Amino acid sequence: MGSSGSWTAKQNKLFENALAIYDKDTPDRWHNMAKAIGGKTVEEVKKHYETLVEDLNKIETGQVPLPNYKKINNNKSSVPYIPYMDEEQSRLKNLKMQ
Repeated sequence: MGSSGSWTAKQNKLFENALAIYDKDTPDRWHNMAKAIGGKTVEEVKKHYETLVEDLNKIETGQVPLPNYKKINNNKSSVPYIPYMDEEQSRLKNLKMQ
C-alpha cells in the first residue's frame, strides 16, 4: 500500500496538517495520520516523524546551520523571505504579525 521513501510536497503538507490535528495523546494517532496523508503506511509515517525529530534535534543543538534568508522589509518589521512558503502560510504569518 505504501510508496517508496520519497515524499511529495503535497504529502509533506498533509503530514504537517495531520501532526497539528493528531497529537501524541490521540488514539490510533499513526493510523489516522497515514489515512489523512494517503499512500503511506503507518510505518512510513512513524519513520517520517522520527526523521523530523532527529532533524529538529540537530538544528536545536547547532549541528545544522540555519539558512541566511533574504529579508523583506514591510511597514511593521523585517520578515525573512522563504521561497518555498506557500501563499496560505504567508498569509497566516502576516496575520500573526499584525
